[in-house]
Order: sequence, then C-alpha cells, then structure tokens
Amino acid sequence: MKFNIELFEKAPIIGILRNINEETVKSLLPVYFKSGFNSVEITMNSPRAAEIIQNSVKDFPKMNIGAGTVCTMEELDLACDAGASFIVSPILSSEIIKKSIERKVAVFPGALTPTEIFKAHSLGATAIKVFPVTSFGPKYIKDLMAPLDKIKLIPVGGISKNNIKAFFENGSYGVGMASSLFSKNLISKNSTEVLSNHFKSILNEIQD
Repeated sequence: MKFNIELFEKAPIIGILRNINEETVKSLLPVYFKSGFNSVEITMNSPRAAEIIQNSVKDFPKMNIGAGTVCTMEELDLACDAGASFIVSPILSSEIIKKSIERKVAVFPGALTPTEIFKAHSLGATAIKVFPVTSFGPKYIKDLMAPLDKIKLIPVGGISKNNIKAFFENGSYGVGMASSLFSKNLISKNSTEVLSNHFKSILNEIQD
C-alpha cells in the first residue's frame, strides 16, 4: 500500500498504538476512522506487531497503516513485508531512510536538532519526526521553521488536546499522539460513543 499524503493532510495526526492487542485494535480503528482520522502506526516493539499491521492493512484499506519504533533493518523488512505504507523511527538512520525509499514506503525518521533534521531531509525523508519534544513545547517548532521552513516536521512527545493547536500554529506539518489519543482509561470503558467523542474533540482543535 502507498502512503496517501492527501488523505493524511486532511487529518494530519498519526495515532501511535503501542502494546495494544489485536482484538482492541480491530475495535478501535473503525471508530477512529469514522471520527475523521486516517493514519495510525503500530509500534514494532509491540507483541505480534507485524501480524497486526498485516491484518489492519487488509481490514482497513482506506487508512494509512504504518509501523513505528523501527530501529533495525530486520524490523523495517518485517513492517514492509506486512504491508506498512509508512515507517516511523525514533532515530536517524541513513540505512533505514535509504531502504524505505527503495521499498517505496514513506519514512519519518526521528531527529531533534537542526543538524539532524536537515540531514534526515537531505537523505530523502518524507517528513521528520521531531522527537522528543515533551520538554521543548510548540515554540521549538517555530524556532526550527525559521531557517528550515521547507522541511515537513511532525513533532512527537507530550502532545495533547491542550497543546495540539499551538503545535500547528507554530508550523507543524503533522503530529504524532499516543496515550493522549488512545487513552487506556477511555478504551477500557468499551464505549464507541465515548471514544468517538474523544477523537472528534481532538480533531476539532485543529479543524475549527
């Protein structure tokens, strides 16, 4: 599957699913998609990650299904073989970027400093995962965008409903969200309505 950039840009949030079993993923994604989201990553350090990716690609063909926490070439191959349309890594690896391009999947390598970000961009990254931004906040993206305004930045770490709007106002191309989006507390309530309202409330922050 090819990463659908136009689809992503309609709702530029990558939901990060880590250590969530396949049964829960299957129940979450229909609600997630119907609420207006379209992109999700399954982290490769989750149990049966490749299998979950493969089944999600098959079950949800209109979504961008990707692999996260990809740190080795073995993980990259497993993710691509499972049908992932994009690769997210917490690190800057020229090998991962090069191989992702060869395998025709979008790649979002991790970088934090201007030097790392520019290097990732120069190597051909689709966009850059700015990680971790928890301690830096939205204004760090504005500082980066001043000299690096042609590079697409996707900050990850500490992003929530309370600050997501500020990240976009400061120049983010997209964001990645984990526990603040896929709240285990809300998931445990097993309520489609509760989850749908939660998802929509986050999306509304950037679409008003």
